[in-house]
Amino acid sequence: MNTYKLVISTPDGSVFDDNATALIVRGTEGELAVMAGHIPFITAVKPGECKIVLSDENEKFATIGGGILTVTNDKTTLLCSDFKWN
Repeated sequence: MNTYKLVISTPDGSVFDDNATALIVRGTEGELAVMAGHIPFITAVKPGECKIVLSDENEKFATIGGGILTVTNDKTTLLCSDFKWN
């Protein structure tokens, strides 16, 4: 699968900076998934579960606080108020 650069940060610093194939979070309009090649956009993210699918197809789960998700042509950035690996 295609991958993209995913960066997740909190006020305390970076918690994830690697390639991923998917990021699934809850946006203001419901659950959303960001895959490689997604169109650029910015949206608010609600607190809840976050799923990251790594380039080796392993999945990681975390609980996040609210924040902002920014998707550009070359990178996806999730800025959240809190982040804890499950």
